[in-house]
Order: sequence, then structure tokens, then C-alpha cells
Amino acid sequence: MNRTRVVIVGAGIIGAACARELAVAGFDVLVLDRAGAAAATTSHGEGNILVSDKGPGPELELAQLSRRLWPEVLASLAERPPSASERGAMGGMDDVDAVEWDPKGGVVVATTPEGAEALLPFAAAQRAAGVRAETLDDDALTAAEPFLTERRTAAVYYPDDAQVQPAGAATALLADALRAGARLRTGREVHGAVTRGGRLTAVRTADGPVEADVFVNAAGPWSGEVARRLGVPLDVRPRRGEVLVTTPLPPTVFHKVYDADYVGAVGSGAGDLQTSAVVESTRAGSVLLGSSRRRVGFDDRLRPEVLSAVAAKALKLFPSLAGVHVMRAYGGFRPYVPDHLPVIGADPRLAGLWHATGHEGAGIGLSVGTALLLRELLTGGATAIDASPFRVDRPAVLGDALGLSTITEEGS
Repeated sequence: MNRTRVVIVGAGIIGAACARELAVAGFDVLVLDRAGAAAATTSHGEGNILVSDKGPGPELELAQLSRRLWPEVLASLAERPPSASERGAMGGMDDVDAVEWDPKGGVVVATTPEGAEALLPFAAAQRAAGVRAETLDDDALTAAEPFLTERRTAAVYYPDDAQVQPAGAATALLADALRAGARLRTGREVHGAVTRGGRLTAVRTADGPVEADVFVNAAGPWSGEVARRLGVPLDVRPRRGEVLVTTPLPPTVFHKVYDADYVGAVGSGAGDLQTSAVVESTRAGSVLLGSSRRRVGFDDRLRPEVLSAVAAKALKLFPSLAGVHVMRAYGGFRPYVPDHLPVIGADPRLAGLWHATGHEGAGIGLSVGTALLLRELLTGGATAIDASPFRVDRPAVLGDALGLSTITEEGS
């Protein structure tokens, strides 16, 4: 029996999760990436798997689905361990070790009366939507985070927030896809489309056309450009963020801790610089300090004024970090969509083309839920949650019409 051939464009966390889900389900999967696996957006994130920053609605439903799936995915990885040679290539680690799963929980802190007035109703609405959100009194907050600022007006604990090592998680998902029969080709950039009868039949690369039955655009911040090259408009833009990394410290931060204004920064569409305090430790002992958001195209220069603003916000939450050394800083691009919802599903304008993109800074957490939805939609079955809010043909996604000059009909 012929298997459905699927080409996934992008080997970041979304592409890796989709490749694994489809390969395990029996699809013939090929992953293309212009660089390397987890080499771009995925490796420049913090690895957050959050429900705390999402209000009731479709994105929260996808986040809740993904949070339920992550432990199941980890259990599945443990059932299919890598071979001795694969483990050697990973420095002796197996897939589960590489993921660095840490269900540490999150603490959202308001530091002003206005922040408390916004945070507590927000948490109440989340509880009504099934999110575990526990209001902490001052003693409980001190016990949870003893080094936190004393200037706090309210705090909410989210036990279901978790963290992974993002590149490790993507690599583990992709490795499991390869064990299930998927293939990976790096250094393969998509330049255009080949169609037959209005259907996408191949993508053009420098090494020649790559044919398939289904093509999934999972190119993250570059998804808009990939879609343009395939001849259809898709309003996915880069939105840059920066993170500071401290030298390893004694235990100082025990949860993911962020200021209540982070939610507003995530949901804003403003293009100028926005910063909010996001502080969390890693398994290696370093502390990650974020976060920033700004739309600067693909300008990848680190700006000292942005890093200073990030550090200043973090110090308001944890004054004890004032004397700590920062050993590096990094930035990355997130796939931003104006209505802040991912794009998941078939493109009605070009048969054979599907999209799994637009997750902005939530791609790590939403990846496995996105992969499940994609597989359910591809097979025509019932979906775990309502997928219609993520459809491609919505105004926020289509943007302005683009030229179709990159499409080449076979025989022309």
C-alpha cells in the first residue's frame, strides 16, 4: 500500500513534532531545512511550556492539550530508546535526558496595585477555563521564592507550567521521527513551487524538485517568505526577543517567575520595544533573564539598550541578582501573527499545501498539540479541540495579495 508522502519545511520544534507525529502514524515523511535541525528560533528560546500566560480561548485550549500530551510523548520516547550509536552521538544521553523536562510550575507576581487588579481577575477567568491557578499569600510566596522582591502586591502559582531544553527537545522529537522512518535533509532551501492542475506537487530547491503529496510549511518566522515563494500570501512576521544568561548560581530561583505585565506584552501587537521581567533557572544552574519583544525584521544585532532594559526589569523581581555575572546574551526571531493565534491546517488556495506556524514565543509548549491537530486534520478524523480558530483563511493571516511568479506549472 502506498503511503502518503509528506514534506515538512522546517526542522525546528514545530517541524520536529509534526514529523514525529506523522511518521509514527505511518506517513512517509521527509523534513527539509535550509540550515540544521533546531538551529534557528528553537535554539534561541527559553523552553517554556506555559498555561499561565494565556487567557481563555483557542490558544489556551491548545496549550492545555499540549501540556497533557508532553508527559505522554516523553513516555513514548522512553519506550523507543535510541541505539547505542545514537546515544553516543548525543554524548551518552537518551532522548528523555536531552529534553530536560522540568514541571517546576510558574509564579506570576504583581508588583503594583494596578498589576494586582489585573492579575487576580485574569487568574479567576483561567480557573473557570480549567487552569490550576492558586493565589499565594505573602508567607506562601516567600516559601516558594525566598529571594523574590518584597515589593509585591499579589501572586498566583501555576503548578502546570513546565520547562524543557528547547534544542534538546526538538532533537529528541526529530530523532524519534527518524527511528519511525522519517528522513532529514539539511541545507535544502525552498525556492519555489511546482504545481499541476492547481495542486502543489513539488517544491523547488537548488538540488532539484522535491515531490510529495502533502507539504507542511513549518518554517517559523520564515513561514511568510516560504509561503510567498510558493505563491500564496501568509502574514507571519519575525518578532525579536533577547535573553540574558547568568553564570551558574546556587539555588536562587525555583519556579518560572514573571511579572504580571508579561501577559500584556505577549498579547500586544506594538512594534516598538516592550520588556517584562521573566526569570527562571536551568538544570545547569544558570538563570535566564528575559524578556523583550520588538519588530525589527530580521535584524539580528544585539542592542545594549535592550539588554539593559531586560536586566533592569529582572532586578525589580530579584534584587539579589544585582552582583551576578552575565556570561552571554542571545536573541532570536519568533513567528508573529497579528491576531496572536497559530496557523494550523490546509491552505484552501493551493491544494497540497498545509501550514503549522505562527506560534510566536509559545512554539515549544504548543508543538506537540499542534502536531496532533495536524495529523487529525490530515486524516480527516475528529480533532482533540476545535481547530477552526487556527484556519489559514482568516483575515489576520492572509495579508495583502502577493504575486504568484514563483509558481511553475509542470511543462511550462
